[in-house]
Amino acid sequence: MKETYHVLGLMSGTSLDGLDMAYCSFWKENEQWRFSLNKSICIEYTPDFQEKLKCSIELSTLDLLLLNNEFGQWMGKQSKILIDQNQLDVDFISSHGHTVFHQIDKGLTYQIGAGQELANAAGQKVICDFRTLDVTLGGQGAPLVPIGDELLFSDYDFCLNLGGISNASFRIEGTRKAFDISPANMLLSYILKSTGKPFDDGGEMARSGKLVQPLLNQLNALVFYQQAFPKSLGFEWFRDEMMPLIDSSEASIDDQLHTAVHHIAFQISESQKPYATADAKMLVTGGGAKNLFLVETIQHYLGSSIEVVIPETSVIDFKEAIVFAFMGVLRSENITNCLSSVTGASKDSSSGVLYQPW
Repeated sequence: MKETYHVLGLMSGTSLDGLDMAYCSFWKENEQWRFSLNKSICIEYTPDFQEKLKCSIELSTLDLLLLNNEFGQWMGKQSKILIDQNQLDVDFISSHGHTVFHQIDKGLTYQIGAGQELANAAGQKVICDFRTLDVTLGGQGAPLVPIGDELLFSDYDFCLNLGGISNASFRIEGTRKAFDISPANMLLSYILKSTGKPFDDGGEMARSGKLVQPLLNQLNALVFYQQAFPKSLGFEWFRDEMMPLIDSSEASIDDQLHTAVHHIAFQISESQKPYATADAKMLVTGGGAKNLFLVETIQHYLGSSIEVVIPETSVIDFKEAIVFAFMGVLRSENITNCLSSVTGASKDSSSGVLYQPW
């Protein structure tokens, strides 16, 4: 094992904000993994490219394969620019890619961003495709970040990510558990689409709205919330189950946002409070951690059972990219990076496919 790994982690999430790039160092100290985030940047997608990614689920097979290569090349070029401009010493690039399909009932998960194209364009070794192996072992292939929660952020009882989808990880009787809870920024962004705004700054629009109880009842009644974990969500579920409820609502945008925030916060509270112990703390990261109204509403529903903790901005923004960089480190050492206790797979695995540049 190397004394210190230097890795560039890449993450493109369902919120479609852009490509998160986190240049990290990882090492062991007294048998505990440590990390430092040395350089980070989010490369925003152009409106055209954002739309292409958003609609990728509707593409023909040929066009999707072409986009897979195009996205891999583009990520490689962005990586090379960052590495060259900052003269970074990189052991490898660890890339999540961008999820297009996640249909676990069909044994399918698919992230675009071709590893070989990425490696060639960046001139660096690449580790990617972290979900497929777990799915072939009967798992959900998600969430994967809990291995980072377990080994890098173990000071917290709960780790909540508020990205396009909200998910959380925690320990039950010494075993790490995690699952997708509900749509989060994916839902809020969809409600905002007609306004032209990319996000509700600080949640102020949502704060100004009123609760629409019938809509809240419809959202909370969705069958997914009654299912036992492990479980995970994809855009397909959101499109089929939740979008029709929003589309049929006659409430104002502000009222829909207000109601959606209460829905997200209620589902988070309902799923986590049963596992709270005395003086429990919840680390909250992802873009939703900057939505002050959402954070306040989550704390309101949690009450005194769990204290919400908002970390420094760099951790809020880049925690997922950090963890995928770390997953690459574990894969390079053939150490477990995908927990069956989280995904429901038949066994733990060390997931990720390696590509060398040519």
